[in-house]
Amino acid sequence: MQGIDSFQDKVVVVTGAGSGIGRAIAHLFSEHQAKLVIADMNSARLSQVEEELRARGTQVVAQVIDVSDLEQVTALTKYTLDSYDRVDILVNNAGIGWGGPSDIFPLEDFFKVMAVNFWGVIYGVQCFLPALKQQGGGHIVNICSSAGLNGTVALGAYSASKHAVAGYSEVLRAELNRFNIGVTAICPGIIKTNIVQDGKSTLAPGMRFGHKEMIDFYKKWGWPPEKVARAVLKAVKKNKGVVPVGPEAWIFWYMKRISQSLWETYLRLNVRIGF
Repeated sequence: MQGIDSFQDKVVVVTGAGSGIGRAIAHLFSEHQAKLVIADMNSARLSQVEEELRARGTQVVAQVIDVSDLEQVTALTKYTLDSYDRVDILVNNAGIGWGGPSDIFPLEDFFKVMAVNFWGVIYGVQCFLPALKQQGGGHIVNICSSAGLNGTVALGAYSASKHAVAGYSEVLRAELNRFNIGVTAICPGIIKTNIVQDGKSTLAPGMRFGHKEMIDFYKKWGWPPEKVARAVLKAVKKNKGVVPVGPEAWIFWYMKRISQSLWETYLRLNVRIGF
């Protein structure tokens, strides 16, 4: 199927739009004259982005939701269709970055990571898909991670959730092609957002690389979220399936594909450095 050439007057839903990647995606679609539905758990951040978009003349509505709650995602779907009568592009972006060594990572935290990062995507797709099929097409963008293509040390739950999203996206892409619905898994590497700062770390005694070090690392080395936003628009236009974002994401992806043993060596080196 063909991608979407023009975004003018297209209705775009973006979850996790209060900051970082979601905010950047909303702003870039706004530049292309799309109509926006933005959602986030943080009401203050969401209101700020809504004001920014309105100030540039964008038609936008906003709703505070928790994507891990099916009833709230169902309500977002109804709100979207009541506001615009259709949806053209769904961007499942909301996510959390909780981490720690797998042997001590609390089970309840594992459940929470999966609830937001994986089930939030499932709920978004299941709720909006009937409208996309009924209107004859559209596009679903699932913001994954390079951790969804390659395991990441001390981020077992996060990696598991993102691997699940990547696999789900691949299957969806095959199944929904006949309905003229494209599906893209966007897999960013190191991006400068609030996900680490807002996250939660479970640290083992003596760990040399903790929460503060991770925050500082992302601030120093992270790519701007606008880089991901540009990748999203390009992927929707060209109907791409899997899109790593950032040189490190591409390098890690190819490293694993070329040699599993090389990738495992790299991960063991990470354990030595961080633990």
